[in-house]
Amino acid sequence: MNYRKVKLNSGKEILLGRTAENNEELVNEFKGKANLMMHTVAPGSPFCVALEKPSASDKKQMASFCASYSQDWRDNKKDVKVHVFTGKQVYKRKGMKVGTFGVKKAKTVVAKKADIEKCRKPIKK
Repeated sequence: MNYRKVKLNSGKEILLGRTAENNEELVNEFKGKANLMMHTVAPGSPFCVALEKPSASDKKQMASFCASYSQDWRDNKKDVKVHVFTGKQVYKRKGMKVGTFGVKKAKTVVAKKADIEKCRKPIKK
């Protein structure tokens, strides 16, 4: 279970999956629990899990981190729509690919381009 760990400005930690297999493990670990989770509306992002109850500013920053590791951000470099839900809203149907889950009644927030750019420093070569 080699999840990406990120510390938010508040000091609270979130976990992000690294691969489809890693997302599968992460979601299965928190499925059925009340932890706040996020995933971009478009496929190709990590599932993100808050380990503690996040504040409004934590949620905004968490959405930005989720978006920053997504294919949507990588390909478009603009605002990214992110689903917000809890582990209790997650389900898996037979035949769904590894790392793919369904979510009942997710809310949608928008991670703004400026916030996404702030949360990850560019890699210097």
